Amino acid sequence: MMDIGTIFSLPFAGSEAASLVWPSLAVPSNGARVAFPLVAFAVIFLFEIAFPLFSYAQGHLVRHATRNLILTAIFLGMNFLLSPLSPLATGIVTQAGFGVSYWLGLPPAGQLFVGIVGLDLFAYFAHVTMHKIAWLWRFHRVHHSDNAVDVTTAFREHPGETLWRVGWHIAGVIVFGTPMWVLITYLSLSALNAQLEHANIRVPERLDRWLRLLFVTPNMHKVHHSRHLPETDMNYSNLLSIWDRLGSTYSHGPHFAELHYGLDDFDDREKQSVRGLLKMPFMKAWGRSDTPSEDESVDRQAA
Repeated sequence: MMDIGTIFSLPFAGSEAASLVWPSLAVPSNGARVAFPLVAFAVIFLFEIAFPLFSYAQGHLVRHATRNLILTAIFLGMNFLLSPLSPLATGIVTQAGFGVSYWLGLPPAGQLFVGIVGLDLFAYFAHVTMHKIAWLWRFHRVHHSDNAVDVTTAFREHPGETLWRVGWHIAGVIVFGTPMWVLITYLSLSALNAQLEHANIRVPERLDRWLRLLFVTPNMHKVHHSRHLPETDMNYSNLLSIWDRLGSTYSHGPHFAELHYGLDDFDDREKQSVRGLLKMPFMKAWGRSDTPSEDESVDRQAA
């Protein structure tokens, strides 16, 4: 969940700094940038088939994937429309020498470190505010109402949420003086981890425990998709797990036998339709158990 259009659509200016991450002889083309998340999606999807955390009925999986992929297409289209904003911001800070990286006179390695850490901190702030501010939560419910989290959930996002997140990462670019090559590096990592952390895969507990010392892992993020408070309001971090530890929003869980995804009163077919998901932020009465509805059943079991 980020301005992924920046990865796809912008020219990548070669520089000595950029060669730290993208060697000068292998600067990724636009086609390569498009292929990167698609290949990642395909590989993770295959891992979900081979090592599923939960097994779902085939009919439910087809309906679930169809609507999530439609929302993903809308998400990508929105990001393409917004993608010119990122080079505008990076161009301004580069020409003006504005932001922490420039004020401290950091070398390329320092720019990379500050850029990734700073942008990830602002992504944490963006996420927390969507849970704490009522009108923003109504947009974010589209993502959280998924009752069968998997790789297709990663970009199940309302266009209104996309606007909010892009605004925060542009603010991060300005504050931290993030050059374009650092921004693309961070967004590439973020796009990959967004798919990994939502993936319906079993991760060995010992491996997960070591990885989450630094990164957000699939097991760690699954807590955040629990429909039970206070778990829903825990583990907000995007790429680096440190922000939840510093912000006292970290939860070690989950207990998979007790883990149920989604939001109460959002399982019915109307709310889970593409149309329902797109109008969800504007339906203030939704989420109140005042009328019976036909729920979309989730037939699952631990794999």
